[in-house]
Amino acid sequence: MLPTSSARSKPKPKGLFILNSRDYPRIYGEAEVREIQELVELYAPPQTKETVSADPSILKDAEVILSGWGCPTFDEHLLDAAPALKVILYGAGSIKYIVTEAFWKRNIQISTAYVANDIPVAEFTLAQILLGLKGYWHYVYSFKKDGTWYEHLTAAGIYGSTVGLISLGMIGRMVAEKLKNYQVKVLAYDPYVKPEVARQLGVELCPLETIFAESDVVSLHTPWLPETEGMIKGVHFTAMKPSSTFINTARGAVVNEAEMIEVLRKRPDVFALLDVTYPEPPVADSPLQTLPNVVITPHIAGANTNECKRNGQYVIAELKRYLNGEALLFAVTEQQAKIMA
Repeated sequence: MLPTSSARSKPKPKGLFILNSRDYPRIYGEAEVREIQELVELYAPPQTKETVSADPSILKDAEVILSGWGCPTFDEHLLDAAPALKVILYGAGSIKYIVTEAFWKRNIQISTAYVANDIPVAEFTLAQILLGLKGYWHYVYSFKKDGTWYEHLTAAGIYGSTVGLISLGMIGRMVAEKLKNYQVKVLAYDPYVKPEVARQLGVELCPLETIFAESDVVSLHTPWLPETEGMIKGVHFTAMKPSSTFINTARGAVVNEAEMIEVLRKRPDVFALLDVTYPEPPVADSPLQTLPNVVITPHIAGANTNECKRNGQYVIAELKRYLNGEALLFAVTEQQAKIMA
């Protein structure tokens, strides 16, 4: 919904773009910027964390900050320089590194386009699940290694197979919904999800150990928190079915990588598809770079290229809600920020 005529009669709020110069045109293309200019008075060129740090006075008149990757941390120093600030619209995912204790005391609203960023992650995960069920990477690496053209594996295939999802946050739920289009059994581990929610998603809740023991593909979607660090251990990989696949699009630190590597050395039939590692990228001599049953991609599951424009559109929709005096659909509270990945 566009702002009402009464909202349009008011002076436009003053706003600033603040984000990485590389990401500015990726999130806010020409069409997005034109639409924002109709709603907000952009009183200065796009800023970066560095330019704002060098001259915080640029923030003095900003009521609205439109941001994305590279947003500065709003500590007391920056907040003092932004007395008019009422809302930050963040065109990316987690805002945990942007906010501070001082930020929450100012009662400034903050919204994130994490849902827009989660959509491509779910799409990427679905693609990897289907490839994993077909044994795709086994065949690719077998051919590259010794030219083996066609060797039947014990890969499950898609029909009647079992997929295990670890954590049913936004991305895990999106993946579960997409898997409804396939004749697969979906298991899920998430101690915070109620049985009725699981039934709606078409998944069967079970212990973490069962996920690894019974799934043909296991997909990890757990946020990186102190209590989840290293929660996926070697014993879990040891229990995996023959020719099964592990996918991580969450965070590398949720996996005990040393124990995972030890098992993968002994289990060449098990493949690990890692879009994230810890550290990121892996250290120069990491076995992850040489193990034949590991595929690493450089954290590409999230929004890339044209997909980033969706983030910008989510920001615009939130901006319109703000101007209409409506509640922000993707507002983040202090408590929610603490558990964001």
